[in-house]
Amino acid sequence: MYKTRATTTFVLPGILFSVTLLLSACAATPENGSAETAASGTSETQAAARESRNALEQRSSAEAEPEIRESAPERYVVKKGDTLWDISAMFLQDPWYWPEIWLVNPEIENPHLIYPGDVLSIHYVDGQPRIMVDGGPRVRPTHRLSPEARVVERDEDISPISTLQSFMFRPQVLDEETLENAPYVLASQDERVIFGPGDRVYVRNAEDTEQYELYHIVRHDGMLIDPDTGEELGVATLPVGEAEIIEPGNVARADIRKGEREAIRGDRLVPYAEEQDRLFDIGRAPAGAEGTIISLFDAISQIGQLQAAIINRGERDGIENGQVFAAFTAGREVRDPISDRANDVVTLPEEEVGTVMVFQTFEKVSYVLVTEAERTLREGDKVRAP
Repeated sequence: MYKTRATTTFVLPGILFSVTLLLSACAATPENGSAETAASGTSETQAAARESRNALEQRSSAEAEPEIRESAPERYVVKKGDTLWDISAMFLQDPWYWPEIWLVNPEIENPHLIYPGDVLSIHYVDGQPRIMVDGGPRVRPTHRLSPEARVVERDEDISPISTLQSFMFRPQVLDEETLENAPYVLASQDERVIFGPGDRVYVRNAEDTEQYELYHIVRHDGMLIDPDTGEELGVATLPVGEAEIIEPGNVARADIRKGEREAIRGDRLVPYAEEQDRLFDIGRAPAGAEGTIISLFDAISQIGQLQAAIINRGERDGIENGQVFAAFTAGREVRDPISDRANDVVTLPEEEVGTVMVFQTFEKVSYVLVTEAERTLREGDKVRAP
């Protein structure tokens, strides 16, 4: 009897598999057989053994390298109940080649073993396919999270104003003559009526500009009038964007670089103003300081928390950035139906509805940001030192 053995060892957690492939050709000699039959059986046995050896040699020659299945996954997560043979057959045409393509990951514990949750991936080393554990709990250990309180010491160098800076902008209040004489957007290269960043526009009245000079694009937002005196306090503007002069002239070429809203014909180009420091201390307004909300920024009839407004007090009145005012709604006028007097109208008391903080001052007016609001604020509402 001729025998050929091939042994392959597989390891799973706690289990060692050793499979022996036995290729044999056995001579069968009947008890009552003749010598001729025995000789014939011996000859057949030898032939079978030679065929087995030839087949094994041909198989080894034809499949000298492991072959990955076309359907093999790039990554596979080992599941409970998987067998090593099933996993081998999933990746390889011939599962017996598993020991030849297994690549040990030295960064994990027990790299020769495979556990549920391990992620197996195909890699190529010197052009040869290899499979290794490169993902899962053993490679990236997981930690159970649970709610907990943390105490973080406040950095004394950080001013509270930093939390409000993203809601502030850099407005401009100009006199009527300056705005009327400023260059303005005339048209674009096509027939569009609105423009944005990246658009080339033509700007008229730009003889005094210089090449590559940057300008703010602003829009007229109305004359500010003091409700107490009737004084004109300046023209409020809406920030539109930023433009760069490409070629100066009476009709200059300019490129819009930034945009907070769409630019339109008639928008004005004004030089950059000196910027005020945004890192200022927050404190109460001086005792006795008071004013009136005379305009709402980028709003129609009312504003709420983290929106802006303009008050009729400025630098000439001692107003500074960071000063905080209490805001009061103006009392409504209502008719008293119970009064003996006909058409008796009563003005209701004011109600405190929030706080505002000054963040941009001009000579005659200031911009304030609503930091707290129980109700909406409107034009005509009062602000006073808290």
